[in-house]
Amino acid sequence: MAEIHLRRVYDFSAPAPEYCYLIDRLWPRGISKERLQGVEWLKQVAPDNALRQWFHQHTDQWDVFAQRYRQQLAESDAWQPLRVLLQQGKSLTLLYGSKDTQHNQGVVLRDFLLDQING
Repeated sequence: MAEIHLRRVYDFSAPAPEYCYLIDRLWPRGISKERLQGVEWLKQVAPDNALRQWFHQHTDQWDVFAQRYRQQLAESDAWQPLRVLLQQGKSLTLLYGSKDTQHNQGVVLRDFLLDQING
């Protein structure tokens, strides 16, 4: 069964596993391209700039952020290649920059993708 692994990009080191994606809108500060060699950057699946900036100012409103981000995902098809890989039984690694490992876009994206493949 396919799995989705979430990892903080600052705790990540090469070699990158197969199907490893950076899911931040902005390139992580202080991380070189060489350090993420083999990682595909999928900034189009990240929350848009307005939502990203809003959440940065309203970190206490996790549920609102998650709802708005899920809505953005539902209105986009950028995540479809990830869904296809999961349906093929491939495991994914999603890298994010947030310090908060429980409240970040990776958690929302993982749950959204799992909902999509599990019906």
